[in-house]
Amino acid sequence: MLIVEDQLSLLASLKRGLEEEGFEVLTASSGSSGYSIIQREPVDAVLLDLMLPDGDGISLLQRVREEEFQKPVLVITAKDSIADRVIGLDSGADDYLIKPFDFSELLARLRAVMRRSMGTSQDAQLRYEDLVVDSLSRVASRGGQSLSLTQRQFELLEYLLQHKNMIVTREAIARDVWKAATATWTNVIEVQINQLRKKLGGPSNLPVLHTVRGKGYQLGDEP
Repeated sequence: MLIVEDQLSLLASLKRGLEEEGFEVLTASSGSSGYSIIQREPVDAVLLDLMLPDGDGISLLQRVREEEFQKPVLVITAKDSIADRVIGLDSGADDYLIKPFDFSELLARLRAVMRRSMGTSQDAQLRYEDLVVDSLSRVASRGGQSLSLTQRQFELLEYLLQHKNMIVTREAIARDVWKAATATWTNVIEVQINQLRKKLGGPSNLPVLHTVRGKGYQLGDEP
């Protein structure tokens, strides 16, 4: 995710909020630096302010669209006239959000434009029987009932589903989910697995998360 915004306090706030939601975030405080990042980094979406110190965001938007940048762009701006919105959308913006805005609305709009850019939300879904994880909306459900998961539990479940019916070691989880050394996080992983197992299994749900003694964990069919 690239944020192009010259108001540094807002830039920092958006970066922190999006990182807490699991996004990797790049930032730019000018149009030129934003353009440079788009040229060299694999950016999946852009939050773009229209009033920048070295020009307007519309010029940047038109330039990258002319150069075949196809990823979604969500404009965030204090310009609230109908004419400004039309210009923004006609220049290639996927959506338009007026400042000040609620972060939850920005998040919902951002995920919506990203789903549309993928063609269908089904492409972002991981499934095992009645267990569904949507990687874009970051919603998990079982049997049609939403699961209340922490960010770390969601990332853990997503990782296990990506490796369904495979034994995943604690070392792999520490490396790929916690991004940490195994020795530091083994006990924490076990606690999170136990909490996740409880949330996945109600009275009417068959267990789907199994401990394979001496090896690790397996989500899916019973080992």
